[in-house]
Amino acid sequence: MNKIFRFIMIALGINLCLASSCKKNNDSFNDENLAPLSVEFDNIVGGQNLQLNAGTYYNAQGEEFNIDRLQYYISNIKVKKADGTEYVVPQDSSYFLIREDDQSTRFCKVKVPEGEYSQLTFTLGVDSLRATMDLSKRKGVLDVAGGMEDGMFWGWTMGYIFLKLEGTSPSAPLDPLNTRKFRYHIGGFGNTEASPINNIKTITMDLTAGGVAKVRKGREANVHLFVDIAKVFDGPNKLSIASHPAVMFSTFSLGIANNFMGMFTHDHTEN
Repeated sequence: MNKIFRFIMIALGINLCLASSCKKNNDSFNDENLAPLSVEFDNIVGGQNLQLNAGTYYNAQGEEFNIDRLQYYISNIKVKKADGTEYVVPQDSSYFLIREDDQSTRFCKVKVPEGEYSQLTFTLGVDSLRATMDLSKRKGVLDVAGGMEDGMFWGWTMGYIFLKLEGTSPSAPLDPLNTRKFRYHIGGFGNTEASPINNIKTITMDLTAGGVAKVRKGREANVHLFVDIAKVFDGPNKLSIASHPAVMFSTFSLGIANNFMGMFTHDHTEN
């Protein structure tokens, strides 16, 4: 009987281990061991530093352009150790709006348990669950009033703009204001059958080559990422300013959003 009981308990243990992948989740971490981690989003265009209203750039189609506005949401940050142990930053502390005109916003500061992390995952955009929560759950950079002010919120139906890129180009046609502007406002989380556009993207970065994040109390590890805005134009889907000077809530935006996956590279980690 004892042998049978031990066999049953072992079998149950194996099943439980398989169900949880035998890896720790947030419940196994002690909040007292949390330490600072910063993720830096350093915007570039090709091999050049991005300069608003000053830099002159060329896309893969050879079109000249400059940029006067760049903003995008980063959310749902999580980190993973080499052994597969994963920590998900609590959602209420995991929404950031990167604004090129405010360099202080390029650092997303969170707290994670002490340890060495070889993988970083985050979302470009605002997930559908948070986007449809009561307004009381959408504060800070997600505040609807603030979103309107920053131009990152369309309205009650379509929700948040995930990435906004604007500038001028000789290739863009003259608009009613007699300027040659291009405007890319990419968002949409597939919230209705009538509007199935879902441009939320989840990006995972392997930190091994550029240096794992060694998170310790008393210091702040910083994961430095380059964000190449040229990839908005040049990825699986080619974007021509002349052909598409303005893209907002349309099916064509799906192709642009797919280009987002190639924008991010891990340059190095400062421990």
